[in-house]
Amino acid sequence: MAKPNKKGPTKTVNVYCKQCNFLLFKYRKGGKGALLKCFKERINQDFTLMPGICPQCDLPFARDCLIRGTPAFKMIGGKVWSK
Repeated sequence: MAKPNKKGPTKTVNVYCKQCNFLLFKYRKGGKGALLKCFKERINQDFTLMPGICPQCDLPFARDCLIRGTPAFKMIGGKVWSK
């Protein structure tokens, strides 16, 4: 399968924890669908201390995985929202 585009999109969204509204990271998102996965190479600013765990409420919001051979976060349903 094809790898994601390295340059990626220019539209940036803020990803927040649904439980405590903490800003988790800023992400270059492509398309207008829901945020299901985040490729690690597209994250502009990361405010988390441990990958996939919110630093404020200590709840997991994503799992580490490989998608099309590229490291990514697979979002857990209902744990994050983006703006």
